Amino acid sequence: MLSFEWDDANRRHIALHRVTVEEAEEAFNSDTMEIAFDVIDDEQRLEEVGATAKKRILRIVTTIRGDKVRVVTAFDAPKQMKIAYFIEKGVRDE
Repeated sequence: MLSFEWDDANRRHIALHRVTVEEAEEAFNSDTMEIAFDVIDDEQRLEEVGATAKKRILRIVTTIRGDKVRVVTAFDAPKQMKIAYFIEKGVRDE
């Protein structure tokens, strides 16, 4: 299992979106739905939708640095993305 790279910058950034470190990690480790893959400033970025333990659906952007996952950003997924996630995963919005 990969560990995470956290520092003040990415902690503050996700906090602006009212997401905790724990929620971001839970969403990343859930059964995610891949949205996009991109390369920005020579760094690969993966955009996914995942669920927290409390069923909060987050859109998360991550990159791999060495053997660690760095969360670039995380925020509540828009409604249409949540619906697509529920349909793909065969779950109901409860």
